[in-house]
Amino acid sequence: MLPRVAKEKLAEFCDVFCEQGYFDIEQSKEILTAAKKLGLRLRIHADQMTNSGGAKLAAELKATTADHLEKTDERGIAAMKSARVQPVLLPGSVYALGSTCYPRAREMIEAGLAVVIATDFNPGSSPSPSMPMMLSLACTQMRMSPAEALTASTINAAYTLGRGDKIGSLEPGKLANFSIFDCEDYRELAYWFGFSQADSVYVRGERGWSGGLRPSAKN
Repeated sequence: MLPRVAKEKLAEFCDVFCEQGYFDIEQSKEILTAAKKLGLRLRIHADQMTNSGGAKLAAELKATTADHLEKTDERGIAAMKSARVQPVLLPGSVYALGSTCYPRAREMIEAGLAVVIATDFNPGSSPSPSMPMMLSLACTQMRMSPAEALTASTINAAYTLGRGDKIGSLEPGKLANFSIFDCEDYRELAYWFGFSQADSVYVRGERGWSGGLRPSAKN
């Protein structure tokens, strides 16, 4: 499968769920090593349920990201730092599974890692596409500031896709993909959840969607 995927350019990344009962360390290493030889970039779902060594494997193979990381310890954090692996934290899955074991975001940030926040949207363990909900969880459960959570959800995320020079922030020369929200302060994006504050969405500088301003939740 991997040779065909690479030859036909069907994917940019190879992602493996490295976890007990799925792909163990050796199986994950075999798959990811083969993918790397074919020119695919690497991602790994690591240390979600157990500290299986997935974060350290991501560092060993110089993966672009290691995702989940609920059980990653300080050695895994240090390994990711040394190999410049970006941690992708998925608080929605922790919440949906009824767990309280959130990733050690503060330690990762203080170690100098460019943390990413994402939804992990899927019907099995994170049935929510809501980024405002993820921002709220990042701030309330992982002790990130609103500015850190927004950075993790935008420019840091763009760099994990190899597109940080084109999207993820408003700068001269970039594509001008952005959204406008019905709020007075950027911190409200992480404060309010359970409803949409989006007013409009712009793609390449052109308005692609407009929902219109709604009455503020504060009124």
